[in-house]
Amino acid sequence: MESFTALIVAAGRGTRAGGGLPKQYRELAGQPVLSRTIDVMLRNAKITNVTCVIHHDDLDLYHQATNAVTDERLTPPVFGGETRSKSVLNGLSTVNSNFVLIHDGARPLLPNDALIRVIDGVRDTDACFLGLPVTDALWDVSDGLATTAQPRDTLWRAQTPQAFRTETIKMAHSQSDRPADDDVAVARAFGVNVTPIMGADENIKITHASDFKLATRLIGEKMDVRVGNGYDVHALGDGDHVILNGIKIPHDRAMIGHSDADVAMHAITDAIFGALSEGDIGQWFPPSDMKWKGASSDIFLRKAVERCVERGFKINHIDCTIICEEPKIGPHAQAMRENLATIINVDIERISVKATTSEKLGFTGRGEGIATQATATLVKT
Repeated sequence: MESFTALIVAAGRGTRAGGGLPKQYRELAGQPVLSRTIDVMLRNAKITNVTCVIHHDDLDLYHQATNAVTDERLTPPVFGGETRSKSVLNGLSTVNSNFVLIHDGARPLLPNDALIRVIDGVRDTDACFLGLPVTDALWDVSDGLATTAQPRDTLWRAQTPQAFRTETIKMAHSQSDRPADDDVAVARAFGVNVTPIMGADENIKITHASDFKLATRLIGEKMDVRVGNGYDVHALGDGDHVILNGIKIPHDRAMIGHSDADVAMHAITDAIFGALSEGDIGQWFPPSDMKWKGASSDIFLRKAVERCVERGFKINHIDCTIICEEPKIGPHAQAMRENLATIINVDIERISVKATTSEKLGFTGRGEGIATQATATLVKT
């Protein structure tokens, strides 16, 4: 089974960026740079685990930057060495996955589509890296004067992640005896063929103080917030339980439907598809298809979450309101939140489940069915 480790190198001092703190721990639009970089990796479901290489003096700063991360794929940090190459080697010693993506901690704006390109690329090559062809004119400069123009046709600007088969880059680093600008240089010195993959202009490395201003502007420009609404109804019939948000609740009746009739999870799924402008649950999973008869509704929700990842969106918040007289939802709301948070892969604080009655009015008031409305908020990563 394929596995991908994101190895984030964040052991440098970052003095050129100013600001007192190492740049990876300075705030960028209200969030530490390193925290944003980690988030980029954790939002991609293909990433098996994330490991940061940090300076031994920065452990408290690291814990402060990551204290809100609940994703178990973030593993304990590794301490770096005297040089970047030694720091990478220390990090590689903990990697057990098939592939490793080595990424700069100071590149917090990596777009998900670029990350997907490099993940797909390393499957078919010995190694690859994100980069951009050089388009500017190049000149040698001596004593403050331009002297000789240089050809740029074959030149690329290297970015990260730089992706490798794990055992190959481990051997390359273990046998490297000279400083290297990046891990591509280490791989090339070991005789590995490395393929460039088209990167992204916004995937900047924060190096100087002015880069914080640029990054802040890019965050503002790339913000894409989507809101979707979902509504679903299922009738009640003979049975001894209902399923709501994946939780089985004893009841003197059961909901009627083609699948497991989880009216709450259906509404949430529709809200996510709506935010993506990708139709509704019936278009993705037609009730006329016997394949879905009796199916567990988490299948539908997981597909909607998968589409978010593929489209480069993060589910930022879910609000679900269940409308019924019976059963009582309150005693089960926490279990529903926990189940949804696991499926959607977000912190439970971003999941709201609540209930209301219709004051004995209408079909819900008469106990003929249960209705649910849901709202999903998505943010472009």
